[in-house]
Amino acid sequence: MPKRRSLRMLLFVAAAAVLIMSVRFGFADAWVDQYALPASSSSELPVTATPSSAQPKADPGPDAPQQPKAVVLSDRITEYHISVSLDDQNGSLSGEQIVTWKNPGRKPVSDFYLHLYPNAFSPGSTFIKESKGQLRGDKMKEGSYGSMALTALTTEQGETLLPRLHYVQPDDGNKSDRTLVSFRLPEPLNPGSSITLRMNFTVKLPDVFARMGKAGDFVMAGQWFPKVAVYETVGMRGRTTEGWNLHQYHGNSEFYSDFGIYSVRIDVPETYKIAATGFQTKAPVLSGGRKSFQFYADDVHDFAWSASPVFEYVEDSFSSPGVPGVRIKLFLDPLHKDLKDRYMHAAKSALAKLGQWYGEYPYSTLSIVVPPKDGNGAGGMEYPTLVTAAAARDDNPGYDLERTLVHEIAHQYWYGLVASNEFEEAWLDEGFTSYTEDKLMASIYGVVPNLPIEASYMTHPEPLHQSSWRYSSSDRYAENVYLRGKLVLSSLERQVGDKTMSKILRTYFQNYKFKHPSSSDFQKVVESVTKTKWTDFFQAYVQHGEMTDYAIDNINTRKTSEGYESLVLLKRYGGSPQPVSIWLKFQDGQSIRKKWDGVQTHVQLQLFSATPLTYAAIDPSMNVVLDNRRYNNYLKAEVPQQERSRIATGITQIIEGLFGTMVW
Repeated sequence: MPKRRSLRMLLFVAAAAVLIMSVRFGFADAWVDQYALPASSSSELPVTATPSSAQPKADPGPDAPQQPKAVVLSDRITEYHISVSLDDQNGSLSGEQIVTWKNPGRKPVSDFYLHLYPNAFSPGSTFIKESKGQLRGDKMKEGSYGSMALTALTTEQGETLLPRLHYVQPDDGNKSDRTLVSFRLPEPLNPGSSITLRMNFTVKLPDVFARMGKAGDFVMAGQWFPKVAVYETVGMRGRTTEGWNLHQYHGNSEFYSDFGIYSVRIDVPETYKIAATGFQTKAPVLSGGRKSFQFYADDVHDFAWSASPVFEYVEDSFSSPGVPGVRIKLFLDPLHKDLKDRYMHAAKSALAKLGQWYGEYPYSTLSIVVPPKDGNGAGGMEYPTLVTAAAARDDNPGYDLERTLVHEIAHQYWYGLVASNEFEEAWLDEGFTSYTEDKLMASIYGVVPNLPIEASYMTHPEPLHQSSWRYSSSDRYAENVYLRGKLVLSSLERQVGDKTMSKILRTYFQNYKFKHPSSSDFQKVVESVTKTKWTDFFQAYVQHGEMTDYAIDNINTRKTSEGYESLVLLKRYGGSPQPVSIWLKFQDGQSIRKKWDGVQTHVQLQLFSATPLTYAAIDPSMNVVLDNRRYNNYLKAEVPQQERSRIATGITQIIEGLFGTMVW
């Protein structure tokens, strides 16, 4: 017994020492920060101060709670505690929000900015003017407007700031646009200090359009709460002076915000099931025909949720190298309830590949929402730990089901974790995700893209490094940000090789997860990995809107005393230098392959042969991904100069080559 008491005493002393050391090194603070509420907020909003200790059932349902882990992955600039209630009769939300924001800069901050995104669906907004009420094939229903109103805004001490509110339009001066609001703080907020604000708000949901709204009893709540704008520090994305990054909601733009903590209570009719960012921390509470859910998420930069009484719910756990353990949750439209295996296979396979290629998926959940047919505008969208698949239009979809889903899951890395500024450099999300989508579809399903055909669609290339609303149209935005952005990465891959490209992307992800990088940050990674300067490449394809165009410009053949002399003029119209092969075919059946480094804008080959040159082709293997004018890659030689035509034979040759490589 004395020995046992001595052992207990030693264990007690050791535990006390560990606790003291944890305080000294900040570990205790990290644990407290994981759950702490802003001062005096606990009596106002029902938030998760202590996670539920309930264990998931053997066959867990959508309401099974989880416990947070005290691991800090991001700088956590913002902390939101929100309580929101859905009025399913009139399609509205009413909410209360306590948000704490930490000044990350080196200067005092006097003015504060909030994004009120639902006002994009109000008459006269910049979003409606630019999109003309259309987005991704969907049209906004006549008279189906949405809006957000701040009904209360106070400091922690109770001082009202609502009279100070004024809407700002830094991008276009449209006074009818109310998607960005500003107000002066009572006192300047010093560097490293935090401010806590309380606000009440209401949201009128439009009929589902552009990622949010209602369709019957289906609700998609995306960008639904007053969201703090991003305050960028010196050096962030190349900034030389710190300040707010301020933009309205545009017809093409998506979103940009800081990482932080979200504790969100969602109150809905009791028949509803809810999919949301993060995970539930306690079992739902039933009261008066309503059901209240409590969700928690940390180290994320957004929070979205969806609700419906008819969701078919399926859940499975999954782990693999790079995916320590995740609960995959399907919220299916009833039309797709028999397709659960396809959805689950696509999700597991995509997560496994992404974890293997780029790095660990750090979250414990991934929710997948399949909207109904009339909720198509909510489909194909990404949020942290939650994605929406394509809407359930029929019960036997093709590979579009998998393609849309793996695309959105790839967004968990480039949008969710790397978190680029989609207002100003959307290609860093959409282009990278489209590139990764192709890799996933090829690796999982054997579906390979035809890049030469896709490059031919690029009829109006524009710079990738520009704000989303600066593109000449929504079609040009999509054409460049998604397609051309992907082709730029594919071109880089062709030049450095698969292995090096994989290293580039993994290094980029590991270096910049949770850090909001820029195009120049990506260029630095490329140059660091390859030990080569890529200035010309990034200037041509990112800073400027160039494509590559290699051409056989001219062939002159003449008879000599010893046979034939041919002069073949090669040209590079635009783009950065890249090695390219030339194939030369002679009348006697002989052929020659040559290599041109492409450094000069033009070069002339002099050839001597026993028989005349029949034709010349440049880049016959179609290795130059960004060449979108392949009709001039081939030229027949025997036709006289004044009658020479590329059309009859040249295009036939190219088209045969292109369609011969098509896989899908």
